[in-house]
Amino acid sequence: MTKAELVAKIAAKADLNKASAERALNAVLVAFEETLAEEGKLTLTGFGSLVVEKREARTGRNPRTGSQIEIPAANVVKFRVGKTLKNTVQ
Repeated sequence: MTKAELVAKIAAKADLNKASAERALNAVLVAFEETLAEEGKLTLTGFGSLVVEKREARTGRNPRTGSQIEIPAANVVKFRVGKTLKNTVQ
């Protein structure tokens, strides 16, 4: 699903026009980004949690040449599915 398709679905479900639905979606995405940057965790009960975790530096391999490369440490966002969503998709 693309962002445009999601905006159309939100507009239909919430009885909004597409412009309002897109503004609402953008506001939610900005709120997610700010919360993860400040707190490192966002929990939506029943849906799941987004958690920022530190991935340590490691040695990798270039698949094209086979040579070793150093992959720097990074913060990554991981999603942990909630019980309601897990039961819905099973």
